[in-house]
Amino acid sequence: MKLALLQIDPTVGDIEGNAALLAAATAVAARAGVDLAVASELSLLGYPPRDLLLRRSFVARGWAVCEELARSLASGPALLLGLAETNEGAGKPLYNAAALLAGGTVRQVFRKTLLPTYDVFDEDRYFEPAGGPQVLVWDGLSFGISVCEDVWNDRDFWQRPRYHTDPVDDLAAAGASCVLNLSASPFSIGKQRHREAMLGAIARKHGVPVIYVNQAGGADELVFDGRSCAFAAGGELVARAAAFAPDVLVVDLDELRGPHASAGRAAAEPAGAAEPAGAAARSGALAPDDFTPAAEVWRALVLGVRDYVSKSGFARVLLGLSGGIDSALVAAVAAEALGPDNVLAVLMPSPYSSAGSVSDAQDLADGLGLRTVTLPIADLMGAYDTALSPVFAGLAPGVTEENIQARIRGNLLMAFSNKFDSLLLTTGNKSELAVGYCTIYGDMSGGLAVISDVPKTMVYAVARWLNAQRGVEVVPRAILDKPPSAELRPDQTDQDSLPPYEVLDAILALLIEEHLGVAEIAARGYDQAIVARVVRLVSVNEFKRKQAAPGIKVTDRAFGMGWRMPIATVPRAGRRPG
Repeated sequence: MKLALLQIDPTVGDIEGNAALLAAATAVAARAGVDLAVASELSLLGYPPRDLLLRRSFVARGWAVCEELARSLASGPALLLGLAETNEGAGKPLYNAAALLAGGTVRQVFRKTLLPTYDVFDEDRYFEPAGGPQVLVWDGLSFGISVCEDVWNDRDFWQRPRYHTDPVDDLAAAGASCVLNLSASPFSIGKQRHREAMLGAIARKHGVPVIYVNQAGGADELVFDGRSCAFAAGGELVARAAAFAPDVLVVDLDELRGPHASAGRAAAEPAGAAEPAGAAARSGALAPDDFTPAAEVWRALVLGVRDYVSKSGFARVLLGLSGGIDSALVAAVAAEALGPDNVLAVLMPSPYSSAGSVSDAQDLADGLGLRTVTLPIADLMGAYDTALSPVFAGLAPGVTEENIQARIRGNLLMAFSNKFDSLLLTTGNKSELAVGYCTIYGDMSGGLAVISDVPKTMVYAVARWLNAQRGVEVVPRAILDKPPSAELRPDQTDQDSLPPYEVLDAILALLIEEHLGVAEIAARGYDQAIVARVVRLVSVNEFKRKQAAPGIKVTDRAFGMGWRMPIATVPRAGRRPG
């Protein structure tokens, strides 16, 4: 028996468009002679649909399109896809469900048991859990149907399981001879290796094949890396689909169940919005991949930008190019994601901008093939000084004037965005956003904060990796080697105001991802005064992050939909910089 893993890139809310993607991928599967095609969690609606699920008409349209899709696929293989099902009884209004389409109708519906409510997930807001194990009997085989989180609670794999029940145990007890998992599992650095260890352990524990289907693509701040995979009954990884791209992976269940599982008969073809032509099957079942953190971050950013821009209805973007490392990396990502003709780089030198910064920015843009515009801001700075001089007379210049420079640039960039219908990309990194080393309504202006979840040390790592991969200086060495600076006053460097980034990023990781306090972080070998200052800066700048553009999540814990810190808490010493 052959199964096809349909790894598509759905758009949230585009039910008809997602149905077309599923139909095209199923056509690829049909040509490969599969018996059952399996898509990802909520694949018909797009994941995560969030409060669209509160609209009854949205859920009803999903079912109407599902039934139309079933009729259109009547002569093809059976298809298992994800959507929301109305709960007619007590409890939450919906089920997170999977529907089996076969013979022109919806034959059976399965429901998700474990509903995550942590980090970026809030499924308990909408869904009622399933009441028991969900088993599909097809062609004489028993498939245990699970949805995403249902496989993330193996008490023998996790030191502290999050839930009191393990749906996979229940499926095994119900006689499932293969576990199918429909997932929408967002990317974070290193997560796939962890997924594979967990899924292999489940297959080994229960002695049954495990099939995992993930979606690919971007959805607001989330990126889904695909990498759908199949594990033999002994726990061996036998097949893996493409990373960060749509794919169709065909696996032979007989080989997965046998004692000598092999990847020899697995195959994959790309699936797009329209039915692809009959391409040759990929040789070998494990798609080429690179688990180097910098490589993963690069691919996630490129995919995240491409999908966010296109799914938001834009074709072009712009950014301010300063000659620094952050804007350099964002420019490179944008050029890769959208093509250089669709990226405008705006250079806005001030009297404090070094000649090297201007030339470095231009060299980068020329190397990437970007269009550039140069708008010096000295005259605008003078106009602000003149306008404010009656009020500011006798007061020394300082951070106020520095922030005005950033806000002048933000206004110019937004003018370009409005006039040319282009999405403005902000260029601040996670380290800066964490401690407030950014100007609200200035360099924070824009529609997408591309690297807002990339720590400064990782920004450098990705840039160096990119140069090594391409064999040329995509990011000029001069940009990599010079001390980072906002260049808002003479001879300024970031380290005038911040600890060295190696120290800062290490402290931030312990605070943000491991939830440690000042004393606990200091006990890891860091100066307690520096730790206390960093922790205070993170706290007092929460108001900025609440107003920041959405960013692309690449770490375990980002400043986005999963970050829920209060702004007005206990009194804290020190003002809030702008």
